[in-house]
Amino acid sequence: MFKTTSLIVALASVSLLSLNAAAQEDVTITIWSLDDENQPALNLAREFSEMDNGITVDYRQIQFDDVVSESMRAFATGQAPDIIAVDNPEHALFAARGAFLDITDMVANSQAIDPDNYFPGPLNSVSWNGKIFGVPKATNTIALYYNKDLFAAAGIDAPPQTWAELVEDARTLTDPANNVYGLAFSAKASEEGTFQFLPWAQMAGGGYDNINAAGAVEALETWKVILDEKLASPDTLTRGQWDSTGTFNSGNAAMVISGPWELNRMLDEAKFDWGVALLPVPEEGAPRSSAMGDFNWAIFSSSKHPDEAFQALEYFASQDDRLFPEFGQLPARSDIAIPETGIALKDAALKVFQEQLQYAQARGPHPEWPKISKAIQDAIQSALTGQMSAKDALDQAASTISGVLGS
Repeated sequence: MFKTTSLIVALASVSLLSLNAAAQEDVTITIWSLDDENQPALNLAREFSEMDNGITVDYRQIQFDDVVSESMRAFATGQAPDIIAVDNPEHALFAARGAFLDITDMVANSQAIDPDNYFPGPLNSVSWNGKIFGVPKATNTIALYYNKDLFAAAGIDAPPQTWAELVEDARTLTDPANNVYGLAFSAKASEEGTFQFLPWAQMAGGGYDNINAAGAVEALETWKVILDEKLASPDTLTRGQWDSTGTFNSGNAAMVISGPWELNRMLDEAKFDWGVALLPVPEEGAPRSSAMGDFNWAIFSSSKHPDEAFQALEYFASQDDRLFPEFGQLPARSDIAIPETGIALKDAALKVFQEQLQYAQARGPHPEWPKISKAIQDAIQSALTGQMSAKDALDQAASTISGVLGS
């Protein structure tokens, strides 16, 4: 039997494997996730529950804003589910507090889950202190979409490869008379702003624990040039990636930094030829980086059925090759090829995103990531609104983060 609770997300699977001949009752495991009937978690949980394995799943769909507060409260009161799907930057918050089960040995003995198959970023996001506390559920990243028609009209033969080329191309492509900005991106004072800025800092030698490195300062100064020269819309400071991509789709931005989750929408909305390129680097030959998004699976350490819960995770991992064909999500694994869709624009874009995923880095991981991210967001806002120089803003962020890290 498969149960879906009336409130929110779900998961479930429980199976008691008898070591003797005695018959045993079905075990019920509970799964919490954001996924609805069009997304993988609910469907895979249902499939697992319907197997003849002695495990029934009770699935609950929860809201994004409630995942951390509600699940931590549930753990503290002994009411936590067996399995939960959490946003990857929040994974360490749970693992470091003993809320998630250390599954290192389980993974080592598993035939279905092989850490070597995962991209480094997603695998890093489920790890803490050298141990594994979960399994990547899916992944995504960001790259540079560009309007090939506008590029051709402006005499630009290829997408920018470096920051300097990005700024110069944005200058050439910005056309106030026709309400066209050179670039769209999100510098919003939220996790989206951190998500978009951190790869720039990382490519230039910085990071969350070195956010005021000279290269990170240069990155933020480059963002300020783009806004000061109105190469991007002033509301870049307040809007998220969805709205930024909408500006590109409508023809009002020649480039946008966004992710593969926008591909189907872009095919529907964009009435021009477009392509996707890797994120520009500070200078030719510089290391690449990119943001990493999506969720991870984890088993709560309070689970009374850890073996059955892990059996569910093994089933979910065994179905990773279905994530894109059936649900449009990218698997977190490098050993799974993305099948062609037959849509040329989409297939070409997917190849770039697959390449970009090789460079995607987890945010953190650190149990105090929300505080770290807030310091970075505040620095972005202070610099881009002219309240502080990029260096002073990032120095202040570095000081705050140092306090969080205890260094």
